[in-house]
Amino acid sequence: MKRKRIWSNTAASLTASMLAGMLLLASSAQPAHAADNSSIALPAGKTQASLPAQKDAIALTKEFRIVTLGDSITVGYEPNLKELPYGYVERLQEQGLLHGRTKVDNYGIAGLKSTGLKNFTDAMKESKAITSEAIQPSLPDPRAGQVGANIAAVREDVAQANLVAITIGGNDVSELLGSADKLSDAEMEAKVKELLSSYTANVSAVINNIHEVNPNAKIVIADQYQPMPEVAGKELYAKLMEASQGFTATIDGIAAEFSAKGIDVKVAHVAKEFVGGEGTMTHMIKDRDFHPNQYGYETIANVFAQTIWGDYTKLTAPAAGQPMNIIVSGKTLDTPYKPIIRNGKNFVAIQDIVNAVGATTVWDNKTSTATITYGDRKVDVKIGATAVQVNGASVTVDTPAFLNKVGKESKTYVPLAMVAEGLGFDVQYVAKLKTVFVNP
Repeated sequence: MKRKRIWSNTAASLTASMLAGMLLLASSAQPAHAADNSSIALPAGKTQASLPAQKDAIALTKEFRIVTLGDSITVGYEPNLKELPYGYVERLQEQGLLHGRTKVDNYGIAGLKSTGLKNFTDAMKESKAITSEAIQPSLPDPRAGQVGANIAAVREDVAQANLVAITIGGNDVSELLGSADKLSDAEMEAKVKELLSSYTANVSAVINNIHEVNPNAKIVIADQYQPMPEVAGKELYAKLMEASQGFTATIDGIAAEFSAKGIDVKVAHVAKEFVGGEGTMTHMIKDRDFHPNQYGYETIANVFAQTIWGDYTKLTAPAAGQPMNIIVSGKTLDTPYKPIIRNGKNFVAIQDIVNAVGATTVWDNKTSTATITYGDRKVDVKIGATAVQVNGASVTVDTPAFLNKVGKESKTYVPLAMVAEGLGFDVQYVAKLKTVFVNP
C-alpha cells in the first residue's frame, strides 16, 4: 500500500462497486521509463524555459515531494470514467516536472468531508492505524481501510514532502445543491454559517496536524467552486454563489491566521474561475454531477500551479504519427535529429542529449565509443555493443547504439533512458501526454 496512489470520489450517487473497479485499475498502474514505451512524443505548445524569479522557497526548489490529500477532486473522478483518472493532481505532477524532479503521493479518499480529513490527519499525526468507519462512517471508497491501516506510510510521505496540496469541502456543502431553493434566506444563512463553522474547525485542525508532522511543508488548499449553472434558476444560483463566496472568505481567513503565525499556508482560488462557466467546466448539465470535466480539472491545476510556481504551461499530446520528443530540465529538446524508436526503446542523437543536460562527450574513433561525463558520473556507449559501461559497471542493453544518417550526416544514436539514468538523472514518462521528462 505504501507509495501507491489512492483514488477517491465524493459523488453520493457513485456506487462502491464502480469505485472499486476504478481503484483497482489505478493501483495496478505504475510509471514507466521512457525507454520502455514505443509511443512517446512531445506535447504541443510552449514549455517552461526556466524557473520564475521568486523569493518563495518552493518555487526555487529543484526536487518536489508532493502529497495530495482530500476528496474526489484530488482523485480526478468523473462520472462514467472508463480509464485512469486524469485530474488536477496528474497535471500538477507534470507542472512540477517542468521545474525539476517531482514525486507525488496521492491519498485522496472517496466521499471525504472535512471531518473525515481531520480524523485521518489526527491518526496520521499519531501514526496510529485507523479504520474506514473511524475516518468517516459509510465511506464509499473500498480502500479507505487499507489506507488507514498503513497510516505510518502516509505520515512518512507527509514528513518528507515540501508541498501538501488539499481539496476538501465539496461534501460539506454539497447538500445545499438540493436544498437551497427550499430554504428561506434566513434558513440558508443559518445553514451556511453552521457548515462553515464546522469546516473552519476541521480544516484548522488538519493544517495543525500537517504542520506538526512537517513544519517546513508548504500547504496549499483550494476554496470550493459552485457547480450549479445559472440556467437552474437565478434565485438558486444567487444563493449558491453567496455560499461559495462565504466559503472562499472562510478559507482565506484560515490561511491568513496561519500565515500570521509563520506557517506557510496559501489558498488556490479555484472558485472564481468557475463563475459563469459552471455548465462547461463540470458534469452538472449532462450527468447532474458536480465534478469537473477535463476543462475544469485543467483549470484547477492551473490555479494550483500559479499559486505554487507562479506559472502554468499547457501540455497536450502530439498529433498521431508525430515523432517522439523530450522535455529536458523544462525545455523542449528541439532538434532536426528526431528521436527514433527501436524495439520499443527510445534513442536520441547523443550530442543533443549531452547539450541539453550540460554534459560533455568524447568520441574515440578507434573503438567507436562515446564517453559521456556529468559530474562524477560516466557512461561509455559503443556502437553496436550489447552493453554500456556505467561508472565502470557493465549494463546490458537490448538494442545497441547505432549510427543514423540524417541528410548527409551520420549521428550516433543512444538509448535515452539508459544514458540519462546512468548519468544520475530522473526520467519519467507520462503516457497521457506521450512525453518524456528528464531532470538532473
